[in-house]
Amino acid sequence: MAENRKAPKLPVEGKRNILITSALPYVNNVPHLGNIIGCVLSADVFARYCRLRGYNAIYICGTDEYGTATETKAMEENCSPKEICDKYYAIHKDVYNWFNISFDEFGRTSSPQQTEVCQAIFKKIYENKWLSENTMQQLYCDACERFLADRLVEGTCPTPGCEYDSARGDQCEKCGKLLNPTELKNPRCKFCQKSPRIRDTDHLFLELPLLKDRLEKYISEMSVVGGWSQNAIQTTNSWLREGLKPRCITRDLKWGVPVPHEKYSDKVSFSIEFCKIFVVFIYLFYNLCAQYWKVFYVWFDAPIGYVSITSCYTRDWEKWWKNPENVELYQFMGKDNVPFHTVMFPSTLLGTGENWTLMKTISVTEYLNYEAGKFSKSKGIGVFGNDAKDTNLPVEVWRYYLLTNRPEVSDTLFTWPDLQAKLNSELLNNLGNFINRVLSFIAKPAGQGYDSIIPSVPDDVSSNSHDLTKKLVDKVAAYIDQYIEAMEKVKLKQGLKTAMSISSEGNAYLQESEFWRLYKENRSLCSLVMKTAAGIVYLLGCLMEPFIPSFTLEVFKQLNLPVEIHVSLCHNKGDIDRVKRPWDIISAGHKIGTPKPLFRELKDEEVEFYRKKFAGSQADRIVRAEAEAENVAKQLKKTKVSDGTGKKKSSAKSSNEAKNKAAAEPDITITRLDIRVGLIKKAQKHPDAESLYVVKIDVGEEQTRTVVSGLVKYIPLDEMQNRKVCVLCNLKAATMRGIKSQAMVLTASNDDDTKVELVEPPSSAHVGERITFPGCEGNPDELLNPKKKVWETLQVDLHTNEELVAVLQKCSTHHISWHLQGFIHTLGIDKLDKHQALEFKKRKKRKFKKEKKTRLSPYNPVGRFIAFFICLKCTICFMCNLTCFHLHFDCVFCVSWSQIIIIFY
Repeated sequence: MAENRKAPKLPVEGKRNILITSALPYVNNVPHLGNIIGCVLSADVFARYCRLRGYNAIYICGTDEYGTATETKAMEENCSPKEICDKYYAIHKDVYNWFNISFDEFGRTSSPQQTEVCQAIFKKIYENKWLSENTMQQLYCDACERFLADRLVEGTCPTPGCEYDSARGDQCEKCGKLLNPTELKNPRCKFCQKSPRIRDTDHLFLELPLLKDRLEKYISEMSVVGGWSQNAIQTTNSWLREGLKPRCITRDLKWGVPVPHEKYSDKVSFSIEFCKIFVVFIYLFYNLCAQYWKVFYVWFDAPIGYVSITSCYTRDWEKWWKNPENVELYQFMGKDNVPFHTVMFPSTLLGTGENWTLMKTISVTEYLNYEAGKFSKSKGIGVFGNDAKDTNLPVEVWRYYLLTNRPEVSDTLFTWPDLQAKLNSELLNNLGNFINRVLSFIAKPAGQGYDSIIPSVPDDVSSNSHDLTKKLVDKVAAYIDQYIEAMEKVKLKQGLKTAMSISSEGNAYLQESEFWRLYKENRSLCSLVMKTAAGIVYLLGCLMEPFIPSFTLEVFKQLNLPVEIHVSLCHNKGDIDRVKRPWDIISAGHKIGTPKPLFRELKDEEVEFYRKKFAGSQADRIVRAEAEAENVAKQLKKTKVSDGTGKKKSSAKSSNEAKNKAAAEPDITITRLDIRVGLIKKAQKHPDAESLYVVKIDVGEEQTRTVVSGLVKYIPLDEMQNRKVCVLCNLKAATMRGIKSQAMVLTASNDDDTKVELVEPPSSAHVGERITFPGCEGNPDELLNPKKKVWETLQVDLHTNEELVAVLQKCSTHHISWHLQGFIHTLGIDKLDKHQALEFKKRKKRKFKKEKKTRLSPYNPVGRFIAFFICLKCTICFMCNLTCFHLHFDCVFCVSWSQIIIIFY
């Protein structure tokens, strides 16, 4: 992602100033190819085109981080919403960086700027009386003890003819209709699958009917001036025909922008001593008032993210967003986002009464489907951004295929054979073939070519005197005009097709001119042909830059020309007129670089490999990978070992030898395990198995050991880096999906293995140090005999005691005082007060069922209890009814992520 960290660009009087945004991708998953072509890639192409033309353009985007989907994902992964956002923001940024998306600013909606801008807009609308307060009925889950946000409710779509049985509470994924959760038939809670009940709750509404006249005036004018795509116009008109209704802008959530309204945000702040005395009263007060702690609904706050992210880019953001006379706003998105950008967001800005830059042009895509079905983030179907990155196909191939398949007017289909055909016939045989033929011939030594020097053309030879060249130049000039017309109207697919037509004309020009014959028979005319062809190469590098920028970099490298200077189609610089005279583009005597092929053929066996690899959902792929790994392990057990001479060891032994060996076999004790302290030096995903990590671990030897570990679904990759672990070093090596695993990392898990964590040695332990158990002495085996099941026999007795220390015995109790004491110590509190110490003592003595296993984790279940907190940022105290203890909480008032002190519990 080529982010511009130079001085931010501001609108310039007299220039064309273009503000470009793409729909903010949600951070609850990795973006798939449908997401990428639907918004960020399409907007990137247009932004690059604008820069190519010399327009003063900026491209703003970022991750949409607030709302129910984030909270849901956080619950699934047992972490905070902030941690989920941090994780997926980094993933999105990495994917877009690989795709060469040229954001001027790629921000986040969880920033302080978002809160500031969003609340300021709300206050203006509130002051202008465009808001109303109503009591609405919302689904409440008694089992989960919470109001259910739209996305936490699933049921049957009420739309006649649809009746999709997995429609969300906000929108049906099948028919696209926007819904309210109470409209669903047979609603169910997404968490517990139980039927929720309807309960009253107060919310704020944006009065769209009162803004109808202003909105319709804007839509009728701008849809024509801005040349809105037809699907955007149809969707918007459909909304207007059905009649605008007040839309709720608040939700009963914690993760979001707090509503700056006295009823919903001003809370009572109590002293610590007061709260200790009236703890039960405050707890009841918390539950009574929980319905009044609200945040903005994501549809209201997310589009405002464009503004807040621009404010992160420049303090003078208002020069872009409150300057409709000098700034044109272009927005890119998928069709399911249209009403939020043509109805909701403009209404919000109009309601402030301020002079906002409203959207001029909207470019909307239909759906890109995958093979036999739809791309789906929630179901894990399709090729995702990180999948494309992990293939051997270069980024220019992915960008080109997605853009030629861009669903501009109807749904399109991604298939692997189609990608193969586009690569082999269009990129390799057309574009790549033309450029390589031209530059390779020029690079040939004198007598065979031009020794890498652009030839000069004698005065008596010109394009007008050569019919073939004149015909080519006329066609190229027409294509350039068509290219510009298409791109100005955001017809990106047509622009790409036009550029490729110039390449086809170039190939035909070479073939008809028979330049190889002209070189021998008419050197002067051959020089004109090759100089013209070299100019076409230059032109193609410019025209293709918005679509496949890495290709342009390589072309200009082979031309030996700096991209920064030469890649330009500015009208006021005369670039357009110049490129219409291709024989004049590159000066005679210029020395080109070293030509080499730009693309490689994609073979049938590779296509079949990718089709199988990415078939089904991500969950299906994990199951297949694990099954394959299990089969490999079974095969390894049957494999006979060589003695190093190439001969297999004989299994025939005398009965005496067998008896002696049995007598010499040592007892199975913990001392036979070679468990050492290791340091993870590098961790990465297995190239051929999505469920496996490949980890390089230093265990105190000359070289690191490679360990293949199935921890992908339990521990994020960033948490696997540079940390100490316990490593079993004397297991027999096993090959897992083509990579030999030379050891095993020790982990601890809960009863049903739904949560797994690494066993960490003491921080003072040295890398390579052997881990021993008190009272057990002896040397480890050099290599454990897999037939004797030494590790399998011993591992069942490895547990954790009540201090969460690994021990060789079964443990029936556990507690959290060690973790809590350490947490309080980090806050500068030396010890617990008397009451707290007594409470911990009682909790420590609590007995649990013997069959319940313990685990090395700060999240041990300790039964339901009441915790009381004070936020270090806003100093407000509050209660929380918990079933498990976490070291950090988000403050329900200021939504800060500062540490929270435990005052009483």
